[in-house]
This record gives sequence, structure tokens and C-alpha cells, in this order.
Amino acid sequence: MDRVVLLLSVVCLGVSSQPITDGRLFSIAVGRVQHLHLLAQRLFSDFESSLQTEEQRQLNKIFLQDFCNSDYIITPIDKHETQRSSVLKLLSISYRLVESWEFPSLSLSGGSAPRIQISPKLSELKTGILLLIKANQDGAELFPDSSALQLAPYGNYYQSLGADESLRRTYELLACFKKDMHKVETYLTVAKCRLSPEANCTL
Repeated sequence: MDRVVLLLSVVCLGVSSQPITDGRLFSIAVGRVQHLHLLAQRLFSDFESSLQTEEQRQLNKIFLQDFCNSDYIITPIDKHETQRSSVLKLLSISYRLVESWEFPSLSLSGGSAPRIQISPKLSELKTGILLLIKANQDGAELFPDSSALQLAPYGNYYQSLGADESLRRTYELLACFKKDMHKVETYLTVAKCRLSPEANCTL
């Protein structure tokens, strides 16, 4: 059903430049990212549960001093800036964040059934966000401030890792994925709320 709605939206966008105001596409996108965020939380929690207490402490300490690959993407610094940002800006940032996980998500997609869902659901979310961006552009250039944005691949991706480094990389990937899906969920929720002038979009 969701795929049908997305396809219908593509047709509608082809004949109209007016922003989508019924919120249907936003509802689908928010639902997608909420699912991914919950999935990320569950995977991270399961991974942490498999570690020894000291391993958890050390990895958390390292992660707090490290950076996620997507940290190179400029995002609102706090909830107040998020609420002041335009719908198009929030959509564009969300798109970049989701896009930044296209390659790393392949490393998260092996094994259990929930992991297998990650890459296809990210792809669906990216498509939905792009439709929303095009519908709300109103003549603005797509990604005008970073059309040539290139993110460096996650460190260690091309290396043969020892057990400790492999553990650290998995922890970082899951923690960063959880953090970024939370960001996208927040941005899309605020952007969706903006379509209702009478709504209270306070975070």
C-alpha cells in the first residue's frame, strides 16, 4: 500500500508544483524512520547486552571521544534551531543523513531478520524524503550548499580487523546509526508538524 502511495505521489509531482499539504507522504516517511530508529535501538541494546561490563564501559568512553561519519553533515545544534529551520532545510538534512548510511548499512544488514530490513527500508525512506523535497522546493535549488558533499568512508572499512577493533567498529556503527535515525525522526516530525499552522511543534 505504501509503495502505491509513493508511486501515485510521483505521478502527482509530475503534473503539479504545489507542495503536498495533506501530510500523507510525511506520515509514511515518519513511520519509516520510527521503525528504523526502534530497530537501531534494539540492535544496539542487544549488542551491548552481549558485552562484558568493562567492555561496555571502555567502548562507551571511546565512542564519546570519537565521531560518527555523518558528523560532517551540518545539522541544527539544538531543539531551538531545529524548530526555527525551514521544512526544506529539515528535509534536506534528513536526506543527507539517510544517504550517508547507504554504504555503512550493508555492514549492519547481515545475520538476523531485523538486520536484513535495514538497507531496503533506508532506500524506501530516502525515496520518500526526496519526493517530499521536490514537492516543497518551490523553485529552490536542491542541496545548494553541498551539492558536491563527499563523506569519508568509515575508518577501518577496508582493513582486516583484529577482534578488539572489530568490536569497536560494530559498537560505533550501531551507536551512530541509532543517533542518526533519532535525528532524522526528529527533523521529519517537526517538518510534518509545520504543515499544520495550528499545531504545536514544540520538541
